[in-house]
Amino acid sequence: MSRPALSANKKHVLLIGGGHAHVAVLADWIKHGLPADRATLLTPHPTLRYSGMVPGWISGQYDRDAGLVDIASLARQAGVELVLDWCAVIDPHERIARTRGDRAIAFDIASIDTGGTGRAQSVLGDDPRMIDVRPIDRFVEQFAAWQLNQSGPAKIGVIGGGPGGVELAFALRNREGASGRSEVCLVTGSDGLLPEMSRAVRSKVLAELERQQISVITENAVIRNEALVAGGISLEPVGLIVAALGSAAPEWPGQSGLECDADGLIAVDEFQRSVSHPHMLAVGDVARRMDIEVAHSGVHAVYAGPVLAQTLRAILDNQEPRSSYRPRGRNLYLMSTGNGSAIASYGHVAAQGRWMGRLKHWIDTRWIAKYARLGGNM
Repeated sequence: MSRPALSANKKHVLLIGGGHAHVAVLADWIKHGLPADRATLLTPHPTLRYSGMVPGWISGQYDRDAGLVDIASLARQAGVELVLDWCAVIDPHERIARTRGDRAIAFDIASIDTGGTGRAQSVLGDDPRMIDVRPIDRFVEQFAAWQLNQSGPAKIGVIGGGPGGVELAFALRNREGASGRSEVCLVTGSDGLLPEMSRAVRSKVLAELERQQISVITENAVIRNEALVAGGISLEPVGLIVAALGSAAPEWPGQSGLECDADGLIAVDEFQRSVSHPHMLAVGDVARRMDIEVAHSGVHAVYAGPVLAQTLRAILDNQEPRSSYRPRGRNLYLMSTGNGSAIASYGHVAAQGRWMGRLKHWIDTRWIAKYARLGGNM
C-alpha cells in the first residue's frame, strides 16, 4: 500500500483525544521541541483523570481532583493549539476531522487516543441504578452525585472480575462519607476472579475479600425485570450497580472509513499506524494491534506513549519508524484494598501489605507530579 505524502509546505499533526499516550507525547514535545510546523490537540476535557487513583478517592485516601493531569497546561507548554470539543467524524482521505461543534480541522498526520466507550448497557441491560466505569470522568460525576444523596450504607453490586472491579469493590466497602460500611457484592462473570493473574494473586485477593466480607459470585450478571440477577438468582435489594466491564469501541472511527476489527476497534500495525490509512495512528482502548496481542490496560497506554512520540517524530521527518511498543513479559500491578494496604501482582509472584499500599501511592503521585512539573503547575 502506498503511503500518502505529507503536505509539501507545512506539516500539521493532530492529536485526537487526551489519553495517557498523548500525555506522554505532549511531554516529549515539551522536552525536545515540536516535531511539526503546527500541532493541535482535540479533546473534550482540559484534564486527564488518572483512573488508578479513583478507588483511593472513593475510600477517602485522595481528594476528588488529586488524580488530574492538566492537559491544557501541557499543550500550552508544548506550543500546541487546544480545541475543547469531541471528534465527530474523520475524512481520512481528505485529512479533515470534524468536531461535534462542526469545526473542520485539516491535518497531515493524526493520532487517536480517545479511549473506548462504556459497554454496561449492552452487556447487562438498562437500569437507572447503574453507572459505568467508562468513561472515567462521567463515572466520577455520577458516583459523586449518588454519594451526595446516599449518606448511609447501601448494598452495592460491582460487576466485573478484573483488577478494576476488584479495586472498586474494596474501595466501595471502605467508602468515605458513609455512616456505616456498605454491603458489597462482586460479580465476576463466568471467567471468574482475575482470570489473567496467577493463582497466588487470586488466593490473596479472595482471602482479603472474605476478610472484608465482600461476597463473590462467579456468574454472569444481567438486569431482568428491573432486578440485578446472577446465575438465575436475584441479588436484590441493590442500591447501586457499578459496571467495570472494560470498554467498547466508539462508532465514529468505523463510520469514518478507517479499517476496524470485528469489535469495531481501529486496526493498527506494530507502529500503531492504521492498516488502511498509515498517516493515521491510534493507541489505547480505541485501537487493536494486528501483529501481537496487547491487552487494553492503562499500564500499556502509559508505556506505549513514549514509543508513540518517537514514531510521530520519525513519520513527520519522512522516515520509517523503528521503535515498536512490546509489552513486557511481566508487569507490576498494585491493587488497593481500600484500607491502606495493597496486593501486588508480578508474574507468578504475589505480595500484600501496607508497604505495598505506600508503594502504589508513591508510584501514582509521582506520575501525576511529573506532568504537573512539565505543565508549570509545581
